[in-house]
Amino acid sequence: MSRRRGDPSAAESQAATRVRAMVWGPAEFTGLPPRWLIAEGLVAGVLGTGLIVGAGLFGAWTGNAAFRAGDVGVVCALSLVLYLLLVRAGRALVGVVAVLAVGLALHTPQAAVGVVLTARGQERSVVVTSVQESQDASEARDRYFCSVASRDGAPSTARIWRGCTQSTRPGDALTLVYDPKGLVPPRGVESGTSIVDALRGLAGWATSLVIACATAVVRSFRLPDHPAAQRPI
Repeated sequence: MSRRRGDPSAAESQAATRVRAMVWGPAEFTGLPPRWLIAEGLVAGVLGTGLIVGAGLFGAWTGNAAFRAGDVGVVCALSLVLYLLLVRAGRALVGVVAVLAVGLALHTPQAAVGVVLTARGQERSVVVTSVQESQDASEARDRYFCSVASRDGAPSTARIWRGCTQSTRPGDALTLVYDPKGLVPPRGVESGTSIVDALRGLAGWATSLVIACATAVVRSFRLPDHPAAQRPI
């Protein structure tokens, strides 16, 4: 028997459906989502991720302060979030994308430094002047920082942890890689480092962001005969 108009259970069901659509997206398709919709989500995710990472790399390579500090990357992240809001994606998925996009923007500058040093860095030998153990309790393992000076005795402002170990002592030699243009801080040398290795720390953030963005776009789909079906132009 069909429910009568005004039936409380029917109203509750409709309200639950509206809430679910608002939180997770309506996903008003039967079976698998259309291929064009999947493509749109992937393009949005890849483009947004590329702009965020590209902004950080550009800043480290050129020394532009806004790009290097991650400010432009955060703007790109917020633009991706705005796009999802315009297509009326589920709020929960928009929140996930926001966290991942901003996290990627904040992690990119450090990885970008590694890319610059790998691409155009030069090496020189320095002398350890002091060794200090990190006091950060969140570190997964003990980390040591070495203050160094050049061979002629001139002190360096850099504190090196790569190559600095518990057994390192003042007077020991370390190899430093530095940017001849002085646009990024120097680091201790690591063996087998490539540009891919420098960017590896961003892989998890980038992959998660693309997947979350594609999911949000796919689930934002509304049937054409619904009042709010048309996406904003």
